Amino acid sequence: MKTVILRLIWVLLGSSVAITLALWVTQASSPLLLASLGGTTLFLFALSTAPAAQPRPVFGAHLISSLVGILAYQLFGDAFWVYILALVVTIGILLIVRCVHPPAGANPLIMIQAHAGLIHLGITVLIGVSIIFIVAYVWSRLGIGSRKYPISWTQPSPPSLNWSIWES
Repeated sequence: MKTVILRLIWVLLGSSVAITLALWVTQASSPLLLASLGGTTLFLFALSTAPAAQPRPVFGAHLISSLVGILAYQLFGDAFWVYILALVVTIGILLIVRCVHPPAGANPLIMIQAHAGLIHLGITVLIGVSIIFIVAYVWSRLGIGSRKYPISWTQPSPPSLNWSIWES
């Protein structure tokens, strides 16, 4: 039980360092621009062995989903249907390229709501994700537990294209 409590404290400390640095360095005009990074922090510190927590889906999903949201807003504005279209397109792309990271599913909606431009892709998203990744990488090597993050640099998420709920 003592190990579980120590591990929990270590995860919570690492999470707080990661999200604090991401918010501070990016100086996002609104923390909502980084809202999906809260879920990423959970994955990288508490669910670090999950396929969706590995670098390929983390970076891929955040960049792709944010870009879809930014392009949707730039091309079509922020009408209700644009939110739906951007989210559906994002889901399709992420499944096809096997870069599913659930927190990044919020990015197209966040980018449209924020009226984000391409600059947000680099300054807010890429830097924010990179900071959380770097802290998780270093933190996993400093602390409690034998598993180091990441377990695979290129592991796809989902692990196969057999993600359909209708197949047996």
